[in-house]
Amino acid sequence: MAYFDAASAAPLHPVGRQALLAALDEGWADPARLYREGRRARLLLDAAREAAAEAVECRPDELVFTPSGTRAVHAGIEGALAGRRRVGRHLIVSAVEHSSVLHTAEVHEALGGSVTEVGVDRTGAVAPDAFAGSLRPDTALACLQSANHEVGTVQPVAEVAEACRAAGVPLLVDAAQSLGWGPVAGDWSLLTASAHKWGGPSGVGLLVVRKGVRFAARGPLDERESGRAAGFENIPAVVAAAASLRAVRAEAAEEAVRLRELTERIRTRVPVLVPDVEVTGDPERRLPGIVTFSCLYVDGETVLHELDGAGFSVSSGSSCTSSTLTPSHVLRAMGVLSEGNVRVSLPPGTPAEDVERFLAVLPGVVAGVREKLGAPVPAGGVRSTERGAEESGAPAGDALVVDALGRRCPVPVIELARVIGDVPVGGTVRVLADDEAARLDIPAWCEMRGQEYVGEEPADRGSAYVVRRTS
Repeated sequence: MAYFDAASAAPLHPVGRQALLAALDEGWADPARLYREGRRARLLLDAAREAAAEAVECRPDELVFTPSGTRAVHAGIEGALAGRRRVGRHLIVSAVEHSSVLHTAEVHEALGGSVTEVGVDRTGAVAPDAFAGSLRPDTALACLQSANHEVGTVQPVAEVAEACRAAGVPLLVDAAQSLGWGPVAGDWSLLTASAHKWGGPSGVGLLVVRKGVRFAARGPLDERESGRAAGFENIPAVVAAAASLRAVRAEAAEEAVRLRELTERIRTRVPVLVPDVEVTGDPERRLPGIVTFSCLYVDGETVLHELDGAGFSVSSGSSCTSSTLTPSHVLRAMGVLSEGNVRVSLPPGTPAEDVERFLAVLPGVVAGVREKLGAPVPAGGVRSTERGAEESGAPAGDALVVDALGRRCPVPVIELARVIGDVPVGGTVRVLADDEAARLDIPAWCEMRGQEYVGEEPADRGSAYVVRRTS
């Protein structure tokens, strides 16, 4: 089985496994106690903190271990907002942050705070000027991930941090996806990360609060971890997390070159092997191991199941793979195709042979799913089998209505593709759909197929998406 979902959780690094097993024997006691076993546990905890701080490039007393990366995010945002409550209650986040950041922002807004969500371009990156333009006198905190977890785009953290510093606003960086590859550049104020993203054990997060940043921990105070992470430290897991971080950093430079070549191979060859594919994310400023693409006329859940049966573990941001029935908020913010989305995130050590086998299997999987759904044969522009304007008896400007209510994507898009040739050039098709993904995928289809997306109109049920045939 080829595991291609390291962005969700990377396999435990061998060095981390060895450290975990050793620490189970040595680090089980209470590090706050003064007897021998407690002192031994304290030495292990302190050494792990120093190793993690060296990797982050911060002081050891600025870093605490939390029960998870999500908890680090929650504690970091809540503590920074509370520490600067006299300044104001305005929070800035990007539209593509991890759900842990966005959920915390929702709670903050529900409690009376204000939130500004900074949009991104089609590559998933924020514009530093736009981010800086959102800063206000009452801004208490700004949040920006170092790199996106779904499409791999690296954010301009250093430029945003400079603008925040000039405005006197602390910047919290979620470095979960990037910390294993290197320290985060820029004059940031707070940082969070999660060990299972770099090959450490699950259940360990990092929260860094620079000296001088106003911070007030929320919840009942605890004497452990500077009062910022309550509860008994999981010392074996913490030791393994620090050991694995040091190990992956030692391998990062060489492995980054190798994985970048493999993901570039996927980026360039998938659109050649599979018709009607949109590769998402920045082609240059991206993490080494992540590549994401979306396929027209494809049910993402079925693609994942078929790939799993063929021996590949991948993930997806398609709505049809989600219990919420809505497409990924990242893909939605980028305005790219969500249907048939596949995220390939290669763990360090991935053999090139596995990537070649994936590229050999993928075209047949996608073609098979399209055939089952009755999708049109993919081709550029309008299908040759569709009637042209000179063959259609309808006058220009006539609208054809497609009723796709109650049907999930990609069916509304498939139905649109089937009938676009039945209207003359200049004519329109109104697609009635109540699937949230249609709001994203129909405009994306128009972008890919060279048709004009006129816009969305209200309907008795769902919405009407209007497309004008241009070719």
